[in-house]
Amino acid sequence: MNSIELITLNLEEVRRRSCKLWRSVPNEYLHWKPDQEALSIIEMIRHTLEAEHYYHLAILNRGSLKDYHSPYENRVFQYVEELLEFSQPYREEFLQTIHSFNESDLSNIHIDRSDVGYVRKLGDMLLRIAYHESIHTGQLLDYLRTAGVNRINIWD
Repeated sequence: MNSIELITLNLEEVRRRSCKLWRSVPNEYLHWKPDQEALSIIEMIRHTLEAEHYYHLAILNRGSLKDYHSPYENRVFQYVEELLEFSQPYREEFLQTIHSFNESDLSNIHIDRSDVGYVRKLGDMLLRIAYHESIHTGQLLDYLRTAGVNRINIWD
């Protein structure tokens, strides 16, 4: 397996576990949040998917976007499946972009996000995208624990 395949495998495995968790949330808890300033469960899922779309465009741009018009803007999602279905074409485009790179691109392409404090090699950035999603998956597990909702085992 080469590095591109390993990064893709990592992204796919993180997403598989995230989806397993997201789909397990009872609909009546999708708008639950631990406090008034927190994102609700459905907002956190949306944030995760929307961030991946932004990161994909930042990779294509080789840095932060000056003007970002999110396809998620002004959309309200009531159900996880609705949100996942909407996000699927963006996910497929992101994975196709990853497969368009070669091994040397992972080290030689830099993503300049100095406006938010970093410049990263492409390989590093791709791993951070998966890490961002996994952090929010863990956060949602904690939300469910706090709300007293049974949590699915994502460690299969």
